[in-house]
Amino acid sequence: MPFKFLEKIAIADIAFEATAKTRDGLFEQAAMAASDIIANPEMIKQKIKKKIELKADSLEHLLYDFLSEIIYLKDTDGILFRKYKIRVEDDDAGFMLTAVASGEKIDRKRHDLRNDLKAITMHMFVVEKRKNGWYARVVVDI
Repeated sequence: MPFKFLEKIAIADIAFEATAKTRDGLFEQAAMAASDIIANPEMIKQKIKKKIELKADSLEHLLYDFLSEIIYLKDTDGILFRKYKIRVEDDDAGFMLTAVASGEKIDRKRHDLRNDLKAITMHMFVVEKRKNGWYARVVVDI
């Protein structure tokens, strides 16, 4: 299962963990979990494509910043996303993310809105390479 919600981690917040065989896949699954918290992704059409480019000194900061950008685009541009195509690279300067997120403007009459995701927290935040692939745990403020 690429992502699942953790019910007993945070009482007033929502926690999830994501897994994937690759770093790129991990970022995609974490983004999909965040999108799933906000609205039913099945009801979101892919009318708008947004390119997101970020740099950070660690994978943890990169994932945190990326998920925060999804919230920012929801709050400022009113966009919900359904699909993500992500590439994560690293060099001596740190980590870089290039993503294309596909979605559409919020339509309160048509979209099944679930929770108003307000922020990503650092509480229990984990990104790590494991023997079977990549793992992340994220707690979000709603």
